[in-house]
Amino acid sequence: MQFIIFIAFTVLVGVIAYLATRNTNENTEDGYFLGGRSLTAPVIASSLLLTNLSTEQLVGLNGSAFNEGVVVMAWETLAAIAMVITAVVLLPRYLKGGLTTIPQFLERRYDTATKSITSGLFLSGYVVVLLPIVLYSGAIALIGMFDLTTLFDLGETSTLIITVWSIGIIGSVYAIFGGLKAVAVSDTVNAIGLLIGGIMIPVFGLIFIGDGSLMNGIEALYAHEPTKFRAMGSSDSAIPFSTLFTGMVLVQLFYWGTNQAIIQRALGAKNLVEGQKGLILAAFVKILGPLIVVLPGIIAYYIFGGQLDASQADLSYGLLVNKVLPPVLLGFFAAVLFGAILSSFNSALNSSVTLFGLDIYKQYIKKNANEKEVVRAGKMFGIGLALLSMIIAPSIANAPDGLFGYLQEINGCYTIPILTIILVGYLTKYVPAFAAKVAMAIGVVMYSMSQFVLKDYVISNGGEYPHYLHIMAIIFLFNIGVMLLIGKLRPREVAYVQNYTEQVDITPWKPVRTYGIIITIIVISTYFIFT
Repeated sequence: MQFIIFIAFTVLVGVIAYLATRNTNENTEDGYFLGGRSLTAPVIASSLLLTNLSTEQLVGLNGSAFNEGVVVMAWETLAAIAMVITAVVLLPRYLKGGLTTIPQFLERRYDTATKSITSGLFLSGYVVVLLPIVLYSGAIALIGMFDLTTLFDLGETSTLIITVWSIGIIGSVYAIFGGLKAVAVSDTVNAIGLLIGGIMIPVFGLIFIGDGSLMNGIEALYAHEPTKFRAMGSSDSAIPFSTLFTGMVLVQLFYWGTNQAIIQRALGAKNLVEGQKGLILAAFVKILGPLIVVLPGIIAYYIFGGQLDASQADLSYGLLVNKVLPPVLLGFFAAVLFGAILSSFNSALNSSVTLFGLDIYKQYIKKNANEKEVVRAGKMFGIGLALLSMIIAPSIANAPDGLFGYLQEINGCYTIPILTIILVGYLTKYVPAFAAKVAMAIGVVMYSMSQFVLKDYVISNGGEYPHYLHIMAIIFLFNIGVMLLIGKLRPREVAYVQNYTEQVDITPWKPVRTYGIIITIIVISTYFIFT
């Protein structure tokens, strides 16, 4: 019965996505890559949230909350402020320039080489890290939830391969053959289900703890371990409080404001008003994110704290779901979780197709290609990329412990350099392309040397090393200084002026700043409450 509900809901989402996109012209660049620049606020908000929320957050962040408590809510609550900044500062500039990809702006502001380097950095991150990790973590979640090893009557490796390929093939159909609009529409449906299902877990968990009473469960949870509800992280915690004012802000701004897989939803807005509404709506919902990706981890600590040690924290969410969720609802929740897995996979894949088609194929392989040829080339690249990801993903099971954390740390190699050149590009007029190339090279080399050479040396000799979020902030400020200095010594001959392409109306949403202030106040108040 559970499996039937799972299949039924998954098929329903596919049918809705097909019906909603069958009249969209997928043979044009705007139609395929940006959903015809027709996305409305609810679709943008839902797609943003579900693209972000996947098994990495549900399993990983709840696992961190199992060990650390609410201190890890910073990854959710501070994201709301980053969305506000994106809505007010970055999105108007993106839509004014009619951008399809972030590297397109870098070409106009600096030069073609800067755009190509940035596209290559994005693609390498998606291929090496994001796509295989999403497939693997999603497969592990589904295998545990449905006990697929027993269901298929196969070994663990065979079951893993079948599940990875099933996720990959379905996700590829959405992303490659449906374009952004199919991805966004399916995200909208799944987002509603995931919010309902995600909130059900802590509700049923608290009722379980409180012997049938939600309020008794809340009281028992807080009384059991009050330290789990302290939001101010100490210097040795996963997120020291001081990092909220340094690298955490930068990571959030990069992710929500410049990451192609995320911002592409807002770039597809029918106008600036819809784009800003979508980001603000998503920001309000994101404030409630800890209820879904933090609170269940603390509940799991209450129930399983004596059975699991810190190294097994990532198992806690799946155990909690199976423990507290009524069997009749398990199939529904597994279906929306599957939708979240697909969303992260097909969003990164769709963005990879976009970057390749527009920034590499049309630039270097066939410069006179028409829109239909660019879309076709992007689809073929997407098929190859999806197959490669599906081949790599099962091998992650044989990797050493701590691989996920190691791969996340690798992402920092390009996060700060890209954010630096985008912000400086928009906020200055005379900093040249040479400065952007120097900043990217310095950022990648300095961060790599810091985290993978110097850090190990210092710790092995008994010393203490700064948190990686502080390192990011230091490199960010250094890079800005380098770019401004080069801009002073070797400025552009002509000031950069952004042209309005008039592809969409960029009249701003009047209350956007008011809502942005309200969101910021709520986030700050949350920390006072938990202090």
